[in-house]
Amino acid sequence: MSGGERSTRIRAVRLEMRTTIVVVLVALVAAPRKSSRLSQPSEYQLKAAFLLNFAKFTDWPETSFASPEAPFAICVSGKDPFGSALDDVLLNKTVAARPVVVKRLRDQAEARLCQMVSICSGEYEYLRGILESLRGASALVVGESDGFAASGGIVEFTLEQNHVRFTINTDAAEQAGWKFRPKLLSLAKIVRTAPNTGKD
Repeated sequence: MSGGERSTRIRAVRLEMRTTIVVVLVALVAAPRKSSRLSQPSEYQLKAAFLLNFAKFTDWPETSFASPEAPFAICVSGKDPFGSALDDVLLNKTVAARPVVVKRLRDQAEARLCQMVSICSGEYEYLRGILESLRGASALVVGESDGFAASGGIVEFTLEQNHVRFTINTDAAEQAGWKFRPKLLSLAKIVRTAPNTGKD
């Protein structure tokens, strides 16, 4: 593929992802609210929309689900920073032809039943144990702490000049058996797992 073709593909993917995010956020603004205030999308509204994009730009085999009727579960581990934003963004959405549900985890064992687990920043000190508890599970693990991806997490949110970006650890993704679509990888910063962290 020539450099021009690659640049054209990346621009198309960015447009597709931005379109999804804009549609989600427009729906949020249009939804009835107790408050009449209209403001810029918050950091966590944007992150919630990105979680939906991650789900849509990843191949999800049937073995990722407990049964043909199981929903697509996006779970939050730790003190939830999303508030209602995650529920609002994912309301009535589907992934892999399955309805999306949001769960706040009370026990790490529940995480093994999730398709995606968002680990809140306050959980970083427990990261190694959390990742170990998910070893062999089908959960796509997303975090927002500095060094999360290099420490063995799969996707890490970052903020660059007040813009939400993301990093993918290809080692952790491969170990967990995840296949990201090339167009998603083309938009990510790629890192590898740091030695002696995030795994035995």
